[in-house]
Amino acid sequence: MTYDLVIGDRGYSSWSLRGWLLLDAFGIPVRTISARLYTDELPNLLKDFYPARTAPTLRTPDGVVVPESLAIAEELASRHPEAWIWPTDPKARAIARVLAAEMHAGFGALRSYCPMNLRVSYTDCSPPPEVLADLDRLQVIWDWARAQTGAEGDWLCGAYSAADVFFAPVAARIAGYNLPVGAAAQAYVAAHLAHPSFRRWRAMGLVDGADQEFYRRDYPQRPWPGPAPLPARAVDGSAAENTACPYSGKPVTHVLELAGRRFGFCNAFCRDKTVADPEAWPKFRALLA
Repeated sequence: MTYDLVIGDRGYSSWSLRGWLLLDAFGIPVRTISARLYTDELPNLLKDFYPARTAPTLRTPDGVVVPESLAIAEELASRHPEAWIWPTDPKARAIARVLAAEMHAGFGALRSYCPMNLRVSYTDCSPPPEVLADLDRLQVIWDWARAQTGAEGDWLCGAYSAADVFFAPVAARIAGYNLPVGAAAQAYVAAHLAHPSFRRWRAMGLVDGADQEFYRRDYPQRPWPGPAPLPARAVDGSAAENTACPYSGKPVTHVLELAGRRFGFCNAFCRDKTVADPEAWPKFRALLA
């Protein structure tokens, strides 16, 4: 029972991030099919996912094509009630749906001025008044959700839910452009940056193809404000402690070095996503134990 999910560049496609989190963060098996943005790859790929025109697009195990992240959330919640993609409490569930709907349709100034780029963080981007107004509105509805649901942990409506999934790219924008928000919002952003699924997506996004020129900005840069990765590096050769890739089980062809130890993988992408953030990958952490 594996779903197919069409995605764009992991480093940049905020909508694709939402679609993938709705599966990975809730333990639903997914097979991704990626296409490079601003090329013919995505429209050509989507010919097999009629009538979809955008990423993400989901295909269910029984062949139903579901474009649009909000539709994907609702369909997965219906098919996997045990995953609790929406909150269990009716009031919290209603509030979570309000939040997701407003995020799905709104905050155009923030999205336009600060397109998601997981590969860089800036010290300042001089946000205009329209962006500051969007940030104020975000904090209003985040505070409202917590007050209404009594949420006391990291997330807006209790346990991590689809509402938080929909705000993950906004958290990435606040982190990436060092946008001015209050302490409660900063804590919420930090929770997103530390979430295991977000860390895995960003690790892949760091090595998923060349930089996209559309997203380049000339602002001064700073280190990414999320958890600091362990200092792994890619090395030559195929000699490693393990003989099979921890992800695929295939023979080792590419190697990384960490703390004087060598670990092998079946291809450059498996190695490089692990180099980007070794602690993000449970199967690799098992090798480190």
